Amino acid sequence: MRDNLKANDILALGFMTFAFFLGAGNLIFPPQAGLLAGEHMFSGMLGFLITAVGLPLIGIIAIAVSGGCWKGLTRDLPVSVATLMAVLIFIIIGPAFAAPRAGLVAYEMGFKPFLSDESELELVLFSVSFFTIVMFLSLFEGKLIDTIGKLLTPILFVSLSILAISVIVNPLGDIGAAQGTYIDQAFTTGFLEGYNTMDTLAALMFGMLIVDVIRKKGINSDAQTCRYLILAGVIAAVGLTIVYVSLFYLGATASTVAIGATNGGSILSSYVTVLFGSTGQIVLSTIIILACLTTVIGLVSACADYFSILSDKFNYHQWVVILSIASAVVSNVGLTQLIAVSIPVLFCLYPVAIALIALTFLRSFMPNPILTYRVVLGVSLMFTLIDAAKVGGVDMSMFSGLPLFNYGMVWLVPTLIAMIVMRFVDPKKCQSSYA
Repeated sequence: MRDNLKANDILALGFMTFAFFLGAGNLIFPPQAGLLAGEHMFSGMLGFLITAVGLPLIGIIAIAVSGGCWKGLTRDLPVSVATLMAVLIFIIIGPAFAAPRAGLVAYEMGFKPFLSDESELELVLFSVSFFTIVMFLSLFEGKLIDTIGKLLTPILFVSLSILAISVIVNPLGDIGAAQGTYIDQAFTTGFLEGYNTMDTLAALMFGMLIVDVIRKKGINSDAQTCRYLILAGVIAAVGLTIVYVSLFYLGATASTVAIGATNGGSILSSYVTVLFGSTGQIVLSTIIILACLTTVIGLVSACADYFSILSDKFNYHQWVVILSIASAVVSNVGLTQLIAVSIPVLFCLYPVAIALIALTFLRSFMPNPILTYRVVLGVSLMFTLIDAAKVGGVDMSMFSGLPLFNYGMVWLVPTLIAMIVMRFVDPKKCQSSYA
């Protein structure tokens, strides 16, 4: 038994956390945002970093100060509500959406470009191979630092470093003009683009998994566990910042090589091909497949860990097998329909998760924490249903007068007002409700 981790274990823990967050989507969003931001790249990038790096880091810290578990984070909520919220987050961010999508992106951007004749069989074979590797590496729960932090992430980090240095030293063009909403609202637009990465939800999942990894390394002290979890979050945040800054700059200088590009993936692919020539696609494929692989390992491991604790019907290893098979199947069948259903659910969960994280740090200032949590999260959910319905295609124009309606953030102002009001609630007047 020991009370401290070695320096290389701490670094590996941070690398593992970095790799968990850095999925394929995180590599695709910044180039597109950089291209559109153009001359306003710095203000757009700042907004993006706040929500794509800042919020996930704060989420990791919230888990740390709450004892490293979901129960600590939601102790002032009814158990049934807290459990339902956790299950929804794990299902949507896990086998129902994020994990299958990552597998599909790995195929589309990492493997498909090398095929001369594509058919459904290639996707099936790739999915089976990809999720078999995920399953195998996820089964070794206590070895995640070694397999991810010490093996896969360094390869990923070296590949990204080559790309980042090449982009900065040898940009393929000048920074272009701003486009769309980046012309007048660069910071706000970047802020919202980072919001769409959904990494704050992932932080709540990964935080609990990282705590488990730390404890399997022999650290039982709550104070030390909290310290190492925060250190891992900081290392991951630094790594993500470096990647996002370089990819933003890549996008901002890509106007001449990404003509006709419709998304960040095609911008990244075009840029890398021109930059590295015939080996460019190999470099990009290595980055994409490793980014997807490490993220899905984190997702499957986190889901398996939670569900094995929630129910003793299946153990961790059985859940890994179930989730890996489910993700492989979903990546081949009905993904488009699942995405259509998942996005409105994410719009419901994400603001509530942000409010929950905020309350973790404000709890000691609230006279009645139990009432505060229920009122604030209830208000957040009620108003975010408007955003979710709008994203789902329902006509919600009757609410267009609400603040931030056009930005998909109707929930923000009412949630802040609820927090302020609950700060001045007299606990004695509400005491009988919880006797």
